[in-house]
Amino acid sequence: MTRRNVRSALVIGSRGSKLALAQSSWVRQEIIRLLPGSTVEIKIIKTSADRDQKTSIRQGSGVGVFVKELEDALISREIDLAVHSMKDVPTRVPDGLEIAVIPPREDPRDAMISRVPLAGVQDLPSNAAIGTGSIRRQAQLLALRRDLAIKDIRGNVDTRLEKLNAGSYDAIVLACAGLNRLGLQDKISLVFDTTELLPAPGQGALALEIRQDDQRARDMTADLNHRETAVAVIAERAFLRAMGGGCNTPVAVHACFQGDMLQIEGLAVSPDGMLVIRESASVRPENGEQAAFELAQTVLSKGGRDILDSCR
Repeated sequence: MTRRNVRSALVIGSRGSKLALAQSSWVRQEIIRLLPGSTVEIKIIKTSADRDQKTSIRQGSGVGVFVKELEDALISREIDLAVHSMKDVPTRVPDGLEIAVIPPREDPRDAMISRVPLAGVQDLPSNAAIGTGSIRRQAQLLALRRDLAIKDIRGNVDTRLEKLNAGSYDAIVLACAGLNRLGLQDKISLVFDTTELLPAPGQGALALEIRQDDQRARDMTADLNHRETAVAVIAERAFLRAMGGGCNTPVAVHACFQGDMLQIEGLAVSPDGMLVIRESASVRPENGEQAAFELAQTVLSKGGRDILDSCR
């Protein structure tokens, strides 16, 4: 009987949604492109969040709900590589695992899909019903327009589009990255500038997670790593970790290169949008993680701690 840990195929674990499979398929194709002749398979792992499409993410901590079962499959050696949306990955991973690779980032911004044409958020009708499962988006949208009626929404991208088309919402907000990866760019009515909606930490980036002792998986994926994306995302995750928040908190951060410098912007915003605390820093890339930590301390000291305490 062949032992699982000496199999020839590299097995990628993926959630079963169209978006997750699109992301995992891209990783598979890239590995094969870089290492012709490699055998790479995708195995679907059902997560608890996929099974429960009714309970709002807001009702729990939201931490790790899309990644836990994939990490369990890694630990048990059922799979060799887990592909996650980085924004879903907790800032601390289980012992024995690591985020080994962060590939080039897709568009990190948020997008609005509306049933009517939009030039800007000001074109939405009064008291428009906006669908989002994210308290981060809710808070920043209300900071832009106090009258908006934010309504919770669950389900994959197709399900959310169906709910929009059925008239349950006037508009919905999704990540540009997911829409782009699914070839749904033409559905976008409006792309928010980061000055309007600051993204979630790691939004638009993928995380390739492996076992720390799996040198084969490390070697086969190493060339997919993108330095600039990795530097930016590591800083963003340092900000989130220092803030003590997760994917269900009104915290946002975005880091990107401007020339040779790393520009980091972070914020905390009250769920009603009434209080926005936003700070920024421009630093050398090698100082990004420490600068993000210090930026978080500034946001916390200026009222961010009170915002987060009120959300717990």
